[in-house]
Amino acid sequence: MEFSHRPVLLEETIAALDIKPDGIYVDGTAGGAGHSSEIAKRLKNGFLYALDRDPDAVKTASERLKGLPAKVIQSNFRDMDTVLAAEGVDKVNGILLDLGVSSYQLDSAERGFSYRKDAPLDMRMSKTGLSAADIVNTYSAEQLADIFKKYGEEKFAYRIANRIAAERAEKPILSTVQLADIIASSVPAAARRDGHPARKCFQAIRIAVNGELESLEEALDKAFGLLCKDGVLAIITFHSLEDRMVKQKFKEYCTGCICPPDFPVCVCGRTPAGRPAARKPVEPDIKELEENPRSRSAKLRAVIKN
Repeated sequence: MEFSHRPVLLEETIAALDIKPDGIYVDGTAGGAGHSSEIAKRLKNGFLYALDRDPDAVKTASERLKGLPAKVIQSNFRDMDTVLAAEGVDKVNGILLDLGVSSYQLDSAERGFSYRKDAPLDMRMSKTGLSAADIVNTYSAEQLADIFKKYGEEKFAYRIANRIAAERAEKPILSTVQLADIIASSVPAAARRDGHPARKCFQAIRIAVNGELESLEEALDKAFGLLCKDGVLAIITFHSLEDRMVKQKFKEYCTGCICPPDFPVCVCGRTPAGRPAARKPVEPDIKELEENPRSRSAKLRAVIKN
């Protein structure tokens, strides 16, 4: 299958990055090079570093960026500071993180991301390390429930986790459909009418497998620190956990004095490190939602470094 991933909020993202032809940019989630190619096309004396942990994405992005001022590197965006240092780069004009799972990853059954297609239970973006099957078959019921609650906000977390523990005692849970059926049978009938009952748990397992929130938390300060004056950090999130983390961190960057309100004058001396690019997050318009239903939960936030 061809690596396809329709770039979400493409025009809005390019506008937010305010690309300078001679600037240095980082796309920390290259994917199918949708955003990357549009950034690189606008560069003359500038350069783009496109990172992705998925070897399939790296191969595809390398092909699609051929002839453009760009270099594709296989790496987790949490390590962008180390990657750029190795390239002799210490400051950049803009950084993009598109945190969505690519259509290729979702639609390639063998990658094991989808609860709708039968495949080995995998979900590893990098194709290395702990797999979804490892977590489902070796974590305790309590650990599984914690994952479902924390990363999936699943209210039936304990029921589902206990059912998984009982089922795997009979035989290992190794396929996506096998797990999806177990989850569906664990929740009340009424809950099955609110979207696929496995959706939240699959999201939670995927986040745990790939350390997604840990990667984002580590990357935020690194990315902001790499920006030059007036540089832009733009992030597209797809669920509330990511968006909450980004929103809080951006607010922190844009906050000045933190003295108690009853202090007559500021004694902390803190000034805002950044300023918001827009008052509210940017969301897909009706046209994009019709053309790409997977964009429905996307939110773009951007902060500019002072």
